[in-house]
Formats: sequence, C-alpha cells, structure tokens
Amino acid sequence: MMDRTAASSGPHVPVLLNPLLAAVAPVSGRWLDGTFGAGGYTKGLLAAGADHVVGVDRDPLAFELAKPWLEDFKGRITLQQGVFSRMDEYAQDLDGVVLDLGVSSMQLDLAERGFSFMRDGPLDMRMSQNGPSAADLVAELSEVQLADILFHFGEERASRRIAKAIVKARTEAAITTTLQLASLVEGCLPRPKPGQSHPATRSFQALRIAVNTEYEELYSGLLAAERALKPGGLLAVVTFHSVEDRMVKRFFQHRAGKTGRANRWAPEVEELPSQFELVTRKPVGADEDELAQNPRSRSALLRVGRRTEASPVDISAKELGMPQLKEAR
Repeated sequence: MMDRTAASSGPHVPVLLNPLLAAVAPVSGRWLDGTFGAGGYTKGLLAAGADHVVGVDRDPLAFELAKPWLEDFKGRITLQQGVFSRMDEYAQDLDGVVLDLGVSSMQLDLAERGFSFMRDGPLDMRMSQNGPSAADLVAELSEVQLADILFHFGEERASRRIAKAIVKARTEAAITTTLQLASLVEGCLPRPKPGQSHPATRSFQALRIAVNTEYEELYSGLLAAERALKPGGLLAVVTFHSVEDRMVKRFFQHRAGKTGRANRWAPEVEELPSQFELVTRKPVGADEDELAQNPRSRSALLRVGRRTEASPVDISAKELGMPQLKEAR
C-alpha cells in the first residue's frame, strides 16, 4: 500500500506564485487551476480575491490529500478529476486559468510513483495512475522509438546510445525500477561535472512526457483555455523547460498577431482579430529570494495573456513547435 505521509508532510511551495498574482491582479471572479496538485495556486488565488476556483487534476491522490483542508474554504473550491485539455467541458466564462506544467513535488516525493531517479521505486510515472507505465514503454518500444522519444522529448543527445543499451539490457532482465534505469543511463554518459544535473534527468523527463502525453495535453489545453475564458479573462502558464516555453510563447505570439511574415517579399495575409493581448512581453522568472527558498523555481518561466472578444481559431501543433515523433508508438 502506498505511504501518503511523504507526499503530505512539509509545505509544497508553488513556483512563481507571487509574480503570477502580481501579473493577473486584481484577482476576482471564477478561476480554473488546471494543475491542482497540492492546491498551492488555488489557495493563492482565493487569498488574492478569487470568488471560486475549479481545481483540475488527473491524479486522484491530489484530491485525497486535499480533503483535510477543503472545508476551510467553505465551498469556494470545486474539484474535477480529469485533464486540463478538457477544461472547457468543466467550466465556461472563466475570469482566469492557471497552468503549472510538469510533475508536481508530491509526485516526486513518493518513490512508489516512479518519477524520481533519486529514489528507488517501480518505473511507473503515470500521473493518472492508469494506462501504460514507463516500464511498459521501456519493455515494448523498439530501439528507434525509444531513441526518438529520448531525443525529441528529453533533448538527449546520447539518445541512440541509451536506447541501444536499454534494448540490450532488457533481453537479460526486465527493467522495472527507477534505479535500474537511472544506473543504465548513467553508464552511457560521462560523469557529470560539479553543478551539472544528474545524467538520467533528460531520459526520465522524456519518458514521463511520453507516458503522460504532456505535449499533446499542453497543445490541446491552450486551445481549451481559449474556449473557456471570457473576454478579459487571463491565462497564466508556468513552464519548466525550453520546449514547453517555446510552445506557450508561440501560442501567445500567434494569438496576439506577433508572428510576422517569414520575409518581406512573402505575400501579405489577411490580418485576423487577435484572440489574446500579451500581459507579459517577456517570460518572468524567479527572483533571488525565491531561488534561495525554492530551488525548483530556477528553471520556471511565467507567461500571461488576456483573452479578447475575437473568436477562437485553429492552429496546428506543428505551428506551436510541438516535437513530432518520427515513428508512431
């Protein structure tokens, strides 16, 4: 049975909460927290003046851990298990949407969830606790498919070497634990220099993204937020690595009409009304105080846009720079 104490003990500090609240001030009305987690953003929004927050999370553990403190907010929180790519099915005419991408600290804290290469546990990584696990992908995908995921989702330059090692190792014994995989990856890469990240960081990120279809979720979630927000509503997104930030940046640029022409001789296209106004012209990072108190914030970037009255329009995943796998899983 899974031990919940590790996930519930100690404060879980939401990254960039104060800059986010400053960017969307004054806070009021109905909001949706698409990555509820430990409830940090939801609590911050309510304390800042939101009337009600819909908390969405695919992980049932998030709602189990929230039970002890929910009553403190007297019905101002509605919990919805699901994915934020369907948020427009859960709520409409929202005053704001907040998305904190990536894995939550409560998931990393539980070795049994298999997200961390620093703790030994089953090679799982499923946020929703159902569907194929990371161990399933490692056991079933071809060498080409594994290398494709490691390279495109983890930006791992040694993707082919690692994929080859995984396929060779699994013929001798199943790869079922986090430390098994971390040790295997570590053996494929040079010893890290002081201050560098663990050698398995990129590989674990890539598998987690693949298991949870995180890029597809982000692409669909941005479009869902556009449909769910009312005119004047705010969309705030916190990213943790370059691919996520690129997708969010391109979405806001496209929606604000800031993409421009590829060259000055290209034919002019009819300008469409902008769906968003840029609230943050550049990404907002953590200040020195937050970096000192919360090391997780070092790679976090915040972007915020305000919804206009223009109707939603289509945009392809490729236009947002979403990585495309060469070979289908």
